[in-house]
Amino acid sequence: MSRTWSFFPAVALLALRLCGGMKSCTIRSTPGPVVQRGSSFQVSCTFNCMCGAMYSDHPPKLLKELTSTEIVVNVANITKNVTYSCRCKCAPELDPCGLDIAAGYLPELPKNLSCIYELKENQSRVVFCTWSLGRDTLLWSHSVLWVMALSKNHTDGPAGYNGSTKEAGLSSASFTAPSSVQSISVQVEVRNALGSEKTHFVQYKLTDIASPPTPVLGSPRCSSRCCMIEVNQSVWTQHLEIQFRAEPHIWTYSPDQVVQTGPEQCWSTGQCWSVSSLEPFTFYQFRARSRLSLWSRWSANVFSWTQEEVPAKELDVWSADAASGFKSLRVYWKPLSVSSARGRILGYRLSVKSRKSGSVFVSNVTANVSNHMVEFCEDCEVSVWAFNSRGTSPPATITTAQSKGNHSVCVSWRRPGSSPLLAAYVVEWYREGNKMEELQWVRLGRDDNHTLVTGVKPFECYEGAVHVVYDQRSVSSSRFTGVSTGASAPSAAPSVQETVEGNQVTVAWTTPPRGERRGCLTMYTIYLEMGSGPLQPVFVPAAQRMYVIRDLSPARYSLWMTASTAGGEGRAGQKVNFSIQQETGLSPLVLCAVAGPVLMVLVCLYHSSAVNQRFRVFFQCLMLDVVPDPANSNWAKDSLQGKGNMNLQLQLSNSSATEEEEEPSLVDVEELLLPPPLSCPETELLHHQTNYIKSFSHDSYSSAHTQTSLDFTVDYISSHRPGHMEEEDDQEPFAGMQDFFPSHNLLTEPMELGWKLTLNAVRIDCSDFLLSEV
Repeated sequence: MSRTWSFFPAVALLALRLCGGMKSCTIRSTPGPVVQRGSSFQVSCTFNCMCGAMYSDHPPKLLKELTSTEIVVNVANITKNVTYSCRCKCAPELDPCGLDIAAGYLPELPKNLSCIYELKENQSRVVFCTWSLGRDTLLWSHSVLWVMALSKNHTDGPAGYNGSTKEAGLSSASFTAPSSVQSISVQVEVRNALGSEKTHFVQYKLTDIASPPTPVLGSPRCSSRCCMIEVNQSVWTQHLEIQFRAEPHIWTYSPDQVVQTGPEQCWSTGQCWSVSSLEPFTFYQFRARSRLSLWSRWSANVFSWTQEEVPAKELDVWSADAASGFKSLRVYWKPLSVSSARGRILGYRLSVKSRKSGSVFVSNVTANVSNHMVEFCEDCEVSVWAFNSRGTSPPATITTAQSKGNHSVCVSWRRPGSSPLLAAYVVEWYREGNKMEELQWVRLGRDDNHTLVTGVKPFECYEGAVHVVYDQRSVSSSRFTGVSTGASAPSAAPSVQETVEGNQVTVAWTTPPRGERRGCLTMYTIYLEMGSGPLQPVFVPAAQRMYVIRDLSPARYSLWMTASTAGGEGRAGQKVNFSIQQETGLSPLVLCAVAGPVLMVLVCLYHSSAVNQRFRVFFQCLMLDVVPDPANSNWAKDSLQGKGNMNLQLQLSNSSATEEEEEPSLVDVEELLLPPPLSCPETELLHHQTNYIKSFSHDSYSSAHTQTSLDFTVDYISSHRPGHMEEEDDQEPFAGMQDFFPSHNLLTEPMELGWKLTLNAVRIDCSDFLLSEV
């Protein structure tokens, strides 16, 4: 019973300890809190409960959760610092545990170890050593300089001196060497949590690494070409180097330019040095160093301006040409360069002096202008100076003169490739379009290749040619056009005339008057505007005088033109207005509606035999006037032998037909007297009227492919008027026979072709014609 009562106090005591700020877990990593970057390891948590979880980073990211007293997480290829934490989820009153993992690199072997010692004024010897650490380890690192001092009798050390890092990857340490020390041996060791690296000992003789203190420079005192610099050294040396530069140039050292001056020229107790051959009004920087066995460090930079000098060069001056009637002249100049100005330019001075009267006009202008208007006088000298605090530049002078209009053009050419008989060149020129009135020329020798054409009027367009004369009768030429000594925008516009045709407009124009062209015309511009706004302008070469604008939409348009030269586009001409009408869509429909029924009626009437017959009678005048005489046909000659018997034969032939021919069928013809045909009004026949009809004889031939074809030959039968019948009776043996009119189509309706015979009066047995091929 006593044991039971002793158990409950123990449990209560344990619960109080767990709830009284105790941690819920213990966390650890296999390599410890510092690991090498890129390595792999394990992180484990041991819990005081059965419901643990592990997290990483902040905010916490759940890695693993188990109902166990331990969680292990494998970490592979770590690349950054990470924080891991664990806690009991079922006991939130317990504190979590955590571990910061730092990932970095092992130290590298230090490099570039070097030592110097500065000889101080009190003869103390301070040794200063530097070295490079290599790449950043990303961990806290510490470097130590180990020194062993060697004297004549013994060796001291090694003694350690902590290194300090002032620049990235560069450390240094210093120590004082006793006067008895003749040489030293040094070694550098670098440590961090992952390990350490150290160099071998390096030995130096102090006399080999002795360096003077850094020189101290005073403020330079400069003239325009030289600067005096005071140099203070605590330890005197024989070697001193002074460098200078004018930004942005590099540092320069020239022993010929840097010399030490005497004490009488120095304003202090130190040493004075002169730097010569400098440029005036230039900003210079200076630095210095001295040497015993080694060079000292560079001193701090000092700087100063050199003084000004009088400007070295005259200004580059020009003026605008003064035309007739001008009373003023504008003079232009370019600012001087820094090297030529030799100081800050304060202003400019202008002087106008008349050669005739001797009067002088002087004007001063500020430094921020580069041109000025002065009073114009013919044959005057205009001078311009630039000045600074030291004086004025040499004068720049120009002489004024009015333009006399004496313009010229140089014409050059190349000698022909093969010209053995070349005798001379002839150059001709004239104003455009005025060859007959203003032709001028010059004859040159065979060795010339250019000439200067003078007296050319400005704002006029010229053309001409170069003629190569081989002999008195052989000449070859090369023309040139569009030559002008001056050009400005035309003062007049072309005169426009428009013609509208459907949806296009033809624009024709005349060139502006010669005096208002102001040079050689280069192009015309047609501007077109409709109610909705302007259209794209049209550019036309100067040689054209007409242009067609097509595919315009129905609207009202405004059109105007301008002319252009090399000097610009002239003023706009007078606007002309025109309209493009809307094409109606009903006209073709109305035409079809009217023409369709009329055409149908004509077709119906044509199929009527009576109408067809009358049509042929009335329009007989449209038939051929010149007709071959049927009396000369083969058929007519055969009829003469038959004495009035006309035989119409139809020969059928194929590969199976016999060679015997059947008796031809006779055709009976009766004569019918009819009234004469109507003649065409206002038409006079120049020959006897002849009525004729074609007669077809069917000649057959055998084909190797058992095919049958019909060859049609045309014979004619003459038809004569009564006035000629008597003559025929005397000459023809078959006077009682009437004219015969076989038709080209014997099955068609009757057709009247003359006043005596008609197809209605012909009765023919057509049985032979209707035989089918065998």
